[in-house]
Amino acid sequence: MKAMTLQQRIEKANKRGRTARIPFLMAGFPDRERFFQALHGLDEAEADIIEIGVPFSDPVADGPVVENASRRALEGGVSLAWILGELAALKPRLKAGLVLMGYYNPFLQYGLEKLAADATAAGAQGIIAPDLPLEEDGRLRAALACHDMDLIALVGPNTSGERMRAYARVASGYVYVVSVMGTTGVRQVLPEQTAETLRRARKVFELPVALGFGIHSPKQVEAMPIKPQAVVFGCALLLHLDSGGTSEEFMAPWRP
Repeated sequence: MKAMTLQQRIEKANKRGRTARIPFLMAGFPDRERFFQALHGLDEAEADIIEIGVPFSDPVADGPVVENASRRALEGGVSLAWILGELAALKPRLKAGLVLMGYYNPFLQYGLEKLAADATAAGAQGIIAPDLPLEEDGRLRAALACHDMDLIALVGPNTSGERMRAYARVASGYVYVVSVMGTTGVRQVLPEQTAETLRRARKVFELPVALGFGIHSPKQVEAMPIKPQAVVFGCALLLHLDSGGTSEEFMAPWRP
């Protein structure tokens, strides 16, 4: 039986009356053993999609939490090849959709066609490359399309309507709306313009809209006048895991 697409996974959650849950987990963090414990815990806690971070030495879009996680993963010997090999072994036992999130350089060095083939074999259904602009993503998008993989678009408060429409013509899977300009990190209060960015994105894209950067509690989403169809939470989860907590504990407030 063919697996649900990323879009279908989010839509299924929405039909059940809830926002889809997309946790971000840096590969190999807090260490290799606990990474797999956390991954299985997120899957058992009914994450709809899990974003797996690919560590990189110069994570320009990330704040100190993800940067620290990336550094520690690299020090532990985690590489893109290791990630894909380990995920391939886990593929039959994971229910959630998988997305690789990383910077373009490791993907390019791996080889885009090989990346698409090996990522598919590992059970991944999409890729997010935050430093790859629309004008330069043609090669990666074409390689992924050969394996029915999605290249997830990122838009933010400074993304014009014209550029959103350009993304909408080629985007698939879901749209990642960045809540704030700047780097990743836990924020107690989301900026007022977040709702306006969501409104503009939902008007332009037919795909589900996922909100990320700064999300740490369901109350943040409940308080918003315009709701995303999915939420992405990463830094708060990484901090929780690094303090000795479990992914099941972290996911508990997000479950009905």
